[in-house]
Amino acid sequence: MKTIDEMLSLKLLTPDQHADIGAWVAHARTPEAIMQMPAPLWRSLELASVLMNFDADLQQPPSFDHE
Repeated sequence: MKTIDEMLSLKLLTPDQHADIGAWVAHARTPEAIMQMPAPLWRSLELASVLMNFDADLQQPPSFDHE
């Protein structure tokens, strides 16, 4: 929920989208159930994820430094 809260604060989701996505995730009991989210909500979530570069860490090579 923290991520969608951040998306709302950055105005990447509307308050209605935030509420609808939050309600869907809270109601879903499995990852498979979350994946059944209605397409318009998925598109909103995907766009917000891209705009905040959510997966940037996944695109970086792993660090093998042991500090």
